[in-house]
Amino acid sequence: MKKITFLFAFLSVAFFANAQSNNEEVDFYQSIFGMEKKAVVADFLNLEESNPFWALYDEYEAERKELGKDRILTLAFYANNYDKMDDAKNDEIIKSMISLRNANDKLIDKYYKKIKKASGSKVAAQFFQLESYFLSEIRTNIMESIPFIGDFSN
Repeated sequence: MKKITFLFAFLSVAFFANAQSNNEEVDFYQSIFGMEKKAVVADFLNLEESNPFWALYDEYEAERKELGKDRILTLAFYANNYDKMDDAKNDEIIKSMISLRNANDKLIDKYYKKIKKASGSKVAAQFFQLESYFLSEIRTNIMESIPFIGDFSN
């Protein structure tokens, strides 16, 4: 897990070091993260390649990556404008983050149910636990990497 935590920290810094990332850079970072993450998941679950989990996991990752791109765009906007945001922009950014948080949680719930049906409760519970851990680490690293709203006003 230390390896994946380091990867979260690296990706957070990389995203914010170049807040104006283009789609190719975002795809690149996501592919690195996705490969490392899949290796951790494979090691933790220890499933045969033929297990239906893997097809569902790949579907899940495709949907998760799209939400991730939206999160990156929102955070890039914040990184580029945090020192000049008014109440309307603060509200807009928070509403976007709430929506993305809810969408991520719903996505994990949706795939928990699909995986449970295809591969059983234990595998589904392991998936849920890992994804919840990953998401918590990502959220923590993001919050540690960005200034709080209002830090640079006055």
